[in-house]
Order: sequence, then C-alpha cells, then structure tokens
Amino acid sequence: QVQLVESGGGLVQPGGSLRLSCAASGPNIYNSAWFRQAPGKEREFIATISWRSGSTFYTDSLKDRFTISLDIANSTMYLQMRDLKPEDTALYYCNAGLHWGQGTQVTVSS
Repeated sequence: QVQLVESGGGLVQPGGSLRLSCAASGPNIYNSAWFRQAPGKEREFIATISWRSGSTFYTDSLKDRFTISLDIANSTMYLQMRDLKPEDTALYYCNAGLHWGQGTQVTVSS
C-alpha cells in the first residue's frame, strides 16, 4: 500500500523560500504530484513528476516560482518554493494516483 508523508511546511515571510518533502513508500508509484488547498477554496494542482523519466509538468501560474524534483533512491519528492506570497498560504498535499498524504501547512505572513 502506498503511503505518503509530507514535511517541511511552516511560517515564512513574504519573499521567502521553503522546501517541502514527500516521503513515499509502497509499490507501483509511476507519477507523483503536489497539490494545495487554501481555506474556502478547491484543491489546486501545482506540479507532477514522472518516476520513470523525471519529466515534469506545472500549472502555468506557479512554474516560475515552484520547482518539483525527485530523489528516486530515497523515494522522496520535493517542492522548492521561492518568492512566496501570502496567497501561497495553504495546506500542501502530496499525491500518487489515488493516494494522498496528510498535508503540510504553509503560511506566508509578515
């Protein structure tokens, strides 16, 4: 069974950076992705990465500030976020197919 555990969230000032981690375990993970959900809003896709090829795909609005990467040897996916804005405040989730992590909170505030 696939398990996903996010970490790395926290409070950061506007303009700051954070790197989120998603430790994955279990069989047959071919692609994984990051999503986020702000209070009162729908869950939003951020980016996805292929575990076979390393190819990535981003939502247009975030691709200039967010970078998805994968350490396949350690089955860990990352999301590097820079130039963070208050509107980036959300619960950030790791996804692999039908499986979701519990989320890690990112709060951008001065």
